[in-house]
Amino acid sequence: MITVLYSGTKADWEDYRKYIAVALAKKGIKAEIVQKCPPDQVDYIVFSPDGPVQDFSIFPKLKAALGLWAGVEKIVGNTSLTAPLCRMVDAGLREGMREWVAGHTLRYHLGMDQHILHQDGNWHKNTPPLARHRTVGILGIGELGRACAQTLAQLGFNVAGWSRSRKQIDGISCYSGNDGLAKILAMSEILVLLLPQTDQTFHIINAKTLAKLPHGAFILNPGRGPLIDDDALLDALDAGQISHATLDVFKTEPLPADHPFWAHPNITVTPHIASETRAITAADVIAENIVRGETGQPFLFTVDRAARY
Repeated sequence: MITVLYSGTKADWEDYRKYIAVALAKKGIKAEIVQKCPPDQVDYIVFSPDGPVQDFSIFPKLKAALGLWAGVEKIVGNTSLTAPLCRMVDAGLREGMREWVAGHTLRYHLGMDQHILHQDGNWHKNTPPLARHRTVGILGIGELGRACAQTLAQLGFNVAGWSRSRKQIDGISCYSGNDGLAKILAMSEILVLLLPQTDQTFHIINAKTLAKLPHGAFILNPGRGPLIDDDALLDALDAGQISHATLDVFKTEPLPADHPFWAHPNITVTPHIASETRAITAADVIAENIVRGETGQPFLFTVDRAARY
């Protein structure tokens, strides 16, 4: 019998307890899933970085810390955690992200706000281009970025992706490095930000990079708040260089009520819902990693602490 300690939000406890138990039972693993127990009994910790466990050094038997978030910037620097750290990559995260990105991309592409919010009795006919005549750029083509890129390509968009190291994805124009970043910015009428948060990506969207985008471009940020220099974005919006931005992540969350993003007419704020971890799908990934830990196989989605993702 192994012991799995849950260190996530209290509201989700019952769902995770139920679904992890079912997933482990299917794999023939007997486990006790608990919220509290003596530290020396814990084999695995299922956690979110804002959960109750912050000091991992008190768990002498810990085999792995299994994260519930795709991002690890809030935990990767925790020196008390020496056991393997695994981030969450599951079908629910991929599906949720690609649906959010596809929905807001189509919103901008089709000019839906004009029809939904500005019905004034006048017949304003403005035919959008076909998707294949619109370029969407995605900064960050890891698991989530790749899923979004492939979905948008299936809808007919001309999709380009950028990453630190060169990647190859069928049907997607892939770029890397500083030269590649300049090229993808110059062509991206709609820009999607899905990069991890690192020292290298902090404020990657700033006054200089915003100026490289086509005039009137749109920005979607379901990735990380610190990717954007807030003041530079506000200036670009006010100048018309950027037409509109839909932002799901922020440097401070919840976004403070007095933050200028709330009142800006060309910013849409969504409350960090683009890619929420769902217990019903995350449980399968957690169970698979526990099986791997018990059978001596390498864990899935282990974090490179040097790269910080």
